[in-house]
Amino acid sequence: MFAEERLNQILDILKRDGRVFVKDLSARFNVSEAMIRKDLQRLEREGKLKRTYGGAILERKKAESTSIDARLIKNMDIKLKIAEKAYEQLEDMDIIFLDISSINYLIAKLVASRDKKITIVTNMVEITSLFTKNIYTSLICIGGVYNKMLGGVVGSAAIESISKHRYDKAFIGSCGVNIYDCSISNFDLEEGNTKKAIIKASKKVYLVMENEKFFFDGSYRFANLKDADFIITEDRPEEKIIEFLEKNNIGII
Repeated sequence: MFAEERLNQILDILKRDGRVFVKDLSARFNVSEAMIRKDLQRLEREGKLKRTYGGAILERKKAESTSIDARLIKNMDIKLKIAEKAYEQLEDMDIIFLDISSINYLIAKLVASRDKKITIVTNMVEITSLFTKNIYTSLICIGGVYNKMLGGVVGSAAIESISKHRYDKAFIGSCGVNIYDCSISNFDLEEGNTKKAIIKASKKVYLVMENEKFFFDGSYRFANLKDADFIITEDRPEEKIIEFLEKNNIGII
């Protein structure tokens, strides 16, 4: 086997399993462990993996922290498709939580333009202005300290208010979802702790996210992926992700 073939196969294994071990690769390809280490060093230089003790893990992208205004104009066609799917999950008399998320803003816009009889609880300030003329939806605004960058209310006062309610369904945004360490991440500690409180107070938890978020990580892990009941995304993700979700009883919509 040529070296290039071996490198490609190592990457295929890594994409499938999320991790490789020098000892296992040495036995699989019938080459020395020193040769495998050189292969991993080369792939790391090319930015395709990150070496660890005894092996390597898949190199993941770091999500960028951006303002809510920037997020509200990015990938709008994809996000609208996700929002439509989320809207279909709503039933009359539901009490739902929409946290700070550009997709949740689009969900709220759909609710505001239709006649679904539900109650929305939110800590996202932009959502509140959508319901000045809607007579069907009840709106509860969470109080606390407003974060301009995030576009919503987070922190201890918000968490205390959130904890006083119970929600049939919560729709949660994130910067990244990692099936290898089972994490859901964002950038802000206070927002992450606020999301934790929402998840804890909800009967069903829906992650609303673009497919690309499966390959990104934020800097703060606010929840375990198994805390989610469903993931709503624009299209069916790749098979290894589907296998993980099915194994852990997480629905994909």
